[in-house]
Amino acid sequence: MATANEQFKGVIKLDVRDSKPDWTPFELKQAPKGAPNILIVLYDDTGLAAWSPFGGRINMPTLQRLADNGLRYSQWHTTALCSPTRSTFLTGRNHHVNRCSCITEGSQGFPGWAGRLPAECATIGQVLQDNGFSTFWLGKNHNVPEEDISSGASRSEWPLSKGFDRFYGFVGAETNNWYPDLSEDNHFIEQPYSPEEGYHLSKDLADQALKMIRDQKSGNPSKPWFMWFCPGANHAPHHCPQEYADKYKGKFDDGYEAYREWALERMIAKGIVPKNTKLTPINPMEGDMANPTDAVRPWNTLNAEEKKLFSRMAEVYAGFSEYTDEQVGRIVDYLEKTNQLNNTVIFYCSDNGASGEGSPNGSVNENKFFNNYPDELTENMKYLETLGGPDTYNHYPTGWAVAFSTPFKMFKRYSEYAGGTCCPLVIHWPDGIKAKGEVRTQYHHSVDIVPTILEIVGLEMPKVYRGAEQYPLNGVSMKYSFDNASAPTNKMRQYYSMLGTRGMWIDGWKAAAIHAPLSSKGHFDKDQWELYHVDEDYSESTNLADKYPDKLKALIDAWFEEADKNFVLPLDDRTAMEILGVERPKSEPARTRYVYYPNTEPVPEGVAVNIRGRSYKIIADVELSHEVAGVIFAHGSRFGGHTLFIKDRMLYYVYNFLGIMEQKFVSKVVNAGKHTLGMEFMREKAGEHGESLGTTRLFVDGKVVAEGPMKTQAGKFTLSGDGLCVGFDSGDNVSQEYKNPARFTGGTILGVGIDVSGEVYLDLEKEAAAALSRD
Repeated sequence: MATANEQFKGVIKLDVRDSKPDWTPFELKQAPKGAPNILIVLYDDTGLAAWSPFGGRINMPTLQRLADNGLRYSQWHTTALCSPTRSTFLTGRNHHVNRCSCITEGSQGFPGWAGRLPAECATIGQVLQDNGFSTFWLGKNHNVPEEDISSGASRSEWPLSKGFDRFYGFVGAETNNWYPDLSEDNHFIEQPYSPEEGYHLSKDLADQALKMIRDQKSGNPSKPWFMWFCPGANHAPHHCPQEYADKYKGKFDDGYEAYREWALERMIAKGIVPKNTKLTPINPMEGDMANPTDAVRPWNTLNAEEKKLFSRMAEVYAGFSEYTDEQVGRIVDYLEKTNQLNNTVIFYCSDNGASGEGSPNGSVNENKFFNNYPDELTENMKYLETLGGPDTYNHYPTGWAVAFSTPFKMFKRYSEYAGGTCCPLVIHWPDGIKAKGEVRTQYHHSVDIVPTILEIVGLEMPKVYRGAEQYPLNGVSMKYSFDNASAPTNKMRQYYSMLGTRGMWIDGWKAAAIHAPLSSKGHFDKDQWELYHVDEDYSESTNLADKYPDKLKALIDAWFEEADKNFVLPLDDRTAMEILGVERPKSEPARTRYVYYPNTEPVPEGVAVNIRGRSYKIIADVELSHEVAGVIFAHGSRFGGHTLFIKDRMLYYVYNFLGIMEQKFVSKVVNAGKHTLGMEFMREKAGEHGESLGTTRLFVDGKVVAEGPMKTQAGKFTLSGDGLCVGFDSGDNVSQEYKNPARFTGGTILGVGIDVSGEVYLDLEKEAAAALSRD
């Protein structure tokens, strides 16, 4: 490699006046001349039949505008789950090559599962950043290992380390759209204003996106930019202003089976699906192959209250989607106003099929699904009028997941069927695409987006990046299809594998291994394989395995070839609780005692003390005045969490069980002065759904002041919930006894200790007091 002096072509003398400069070795690369801006709008959890441009009932004015002046793709696929799909958008390699077999919270110690991008997979952000683009990431980032989501943790997998100049959004699977867990660049921040003041995450993200583009154009107007815009929509919780949900009143009252029939007709009329496309069964998997939590209850078996509730859940989902589309519209309008729209390539799409995580009955708190806890109609009906608002963490039932994935079988998580993988995609680029309002039927995959961008801007993925020889791109560019509707697909093959499900597509044929994800059934060697000629049978309705056994065998063999090349094995179909509960390496050594201090950033659940399925104690050393009030300790939200606080000079401990009930323990008035306050939960047994049952005691200076039975959640408070806080409650308050942030005033918190060792409270009180006095 040439040194800077060897590359220098100027003249160096003793005196600068006699020297000749040469800037060439020191110049930054500039983007190829005329390179367009790139905007990717990536929704969550949206099947092919949800949005109006593809024949769905959800009105999407911005997307419709882009579709009318661009292209819709009817055979564009994903991995069937969010983190893995998003990893393909980052690198152009298959998700297992990216070490992203599952969501990052489900990482394991196997090559395809590790949850960290290898050095051999440079990102599109890095390539564009190094070649003169400004790079921005807005919204969801579900590609950071759980143990790295902490103030003091590694930032190696965060956006700024992966080629992005700026980041504003949330890190993790999901967040409350009214009270999000926000990060900016490399640090956590509080939301800028409250829902009462008009806050919603989708609006905030659009505001920030506009600001980034304006700032960039003010200082560097000649540079193109790349923006990845990833709203919380349409992932649960489904949150939107009520007026948007109300736009859809009555529009889903006919039920999900009727919706499928209605949508299929429109999809055929729009040219999205062939005329001979058949509807598939709403419950295609039966017996040992089925997972009961993914079953669909036929609409005609529901009672009147269930129909009312399920219809409203769909209305809220639709309102959430349209409201977010309107925010994207503000960005598109700005691009048009500033003459940037014509030379901006917009990819508008979703990361997997519609979500079935709401179970057959829907949910007002989606976290019940991840805690293996059933929803009850009477409980859910209480929230009918407030669905989509701050009081709920709602998710529609599986019937709507099947409906919004019409005409296919199943939905998100199922990679063997197109219901989990076939998603809407619109590409809009007036300067580069002559065709307007047309449909493209070539078979493609999310792994093809990066190669498409690279060809459009005139760059290549480097063969060596920062000293690491790069894995070749697994995707192919889609640019050939822009102006040739009849061109045969350039894609040769695509494997699928997700949570124990498997599929293999080659040359218009698809093999599918029938296996329910998260079913914990195992025995993959006994999976029954089906065969579909998808070029002739778009919806995968007719199994041809018996008719063409040699064809099926060839596809199965090809799947195992791809599995070997792409680090796919081992397969894992364990339940969400089992996968999320796997012990993973942490940057901190294992311990049973934790100390937290007031007024620091919230500690995310992935690195905070884990009290699930065990006895625990909380001990706080405090100095109180007669005016004391506020939160001493809080972790979680109104949808699951626990908190120790003072109200009316009385000590409270509240454990909010999945938002269903607040279990309260209250002392008498606590006098001013120095005190040791705390509680202990002694676990005695497991309940029917894995929850812990036991006894809680509340202590003031070592004396029991309240006690009684209590139960705790088997799983996490949320996938990306409010962190552990001392001296305040961030985001959405755990208890309705106070309003966030309920900052602790009228006293001093020296620190809060939490112990999960199982030792008795009184011994720990003395040790905690001594430790806190030293720190």
